[in-house]
Amino acid sequence: MKFRPLHDRVVVRRIEEDERTKGGIIIPDTAKEKPQQGEVVATGPGALNEKGELQPLDVKPGDRVLFGKWSGTEVKLDGEELLIMKESDILGVLEGVEAKRKAA
Repeated sequence: MKFRPLHDRVVVRRIEEDERTKGGIIIPDTAKEKPQQGEVVATGPGALNEKGELQPLDVKPGDRVLFGKWSGTEVKLDGEELLIMKESDILGVLEGVEAKRKAA
């Protein structure tokens, strides 16, 4: 299924963190927090400004981003859990970091 977000909405795939601490301790699923990093999957065209002009988004598909702990709405598309959020919920783009896919 193809999904196209509207306006200034962004679809993000969470990127799982390592399951071990630096000391080598394995963290069980029940003790883990949901990751606050993700890869942008799709973006809307942008939002209209006060003059009625389309303001394009600063993020693009493939960007690795940080977002707030309670940001976005969780949805399941084609069996994959994704987040849909406004661009303003994104705190920033991680540059120089290659996005890695979540193991299915």
